[in-house]
Amino acid sequence: MKYFTILPSADLARYVRFFWVLEHNLADSEPYFHRTMADGCAEMVFHFKGRFDEILKTDQSELSFLSGIQGPMQSFRRFRIDEDFGILGVYLYPFAIPALFGIPTTELRNQMPDLNTFLGNAGTELEERVMLAADHSERIHIISEFLRKRIHSHEVHEPAVFSVISSVIRSNGLAKIPDLAAQSFLSTRQFERKFLAFSGFTPKLFSRIIRFHSALNEYGNKEKSLTEIAYECGYYDQSHFIHDFKAFSGEHPKTYFSGNAEGMGYRDA
Repeated sequence: MKYFTILPSADLARYVRFFWVLEHNLADSEPYFHRTMADGCAEMVFHFKGRFDEILKTDQSELSFLSGIQGPMQSFRRFRIDEDFGILGVYLYPFAIPALFGIPTTELRNQMPDLNTFLGNAGTELEERVMLAADHSERIHIISEFLRKRIHSHEVHEPAVFSVISSVIRSNGLAKIPDLAAQSFLSTRQFERKFLAFSGFTPKLFSRIIRFHSALNEYGNKEKSLTEIAYECGYYDQSHFIHDFKAFSGEHPKTYFSGNAEGMGYRDA
């Protein structure tokens, strides 16, 4: 299995956190299961090789998209594939949604539409060009040019709110919301309304999800106990940590940090 990230060009870094690539050749007949976690950020996803089935909560499955966009999510989703695969993702700040696509981030919250449904002919054309590209460099170039054109067409100027959301991400969800609201020079009601529109979630829920991701990033750190990880990531006690972790990932943190959790093989790549 191969997983790596690529930083965007400087002019896109305001909206794109990074590009990522995950590739895997199935060595035997065993299927591969992938799990996406709750996430305060959004991403564009292109399956340039192979195609997953999504496992629904009813244990039935349906064919996933070849390319699409995933909005900020507050729960996990599960996928399965029985063939070699390759995926390229564009990991976006949540406020990239209105800047790139001209809609509030809330409209994509907990949604995962395919690009054709979301963007029409422009989405179909982008999918075709990415699928036909010769390599990752060409794919990223095609997507980057597409994003630049979208920014010029839809860019929204809300620096105060963008800065607040970025501050929550940089602080791993530990920033104090009242302080950030005061920093934005907005009334509490205005702040919460704009934060919701541009992040997809209330400040409290967004911070919880970002804090959860700070815990995820401790994967592989054998020097810390679960209790130490919980406290360092801002949880009041271990039961609070376990509750949020299970709600946002579907796994107990002990399972995740053991290295045996479903779909986490890329963390060891």
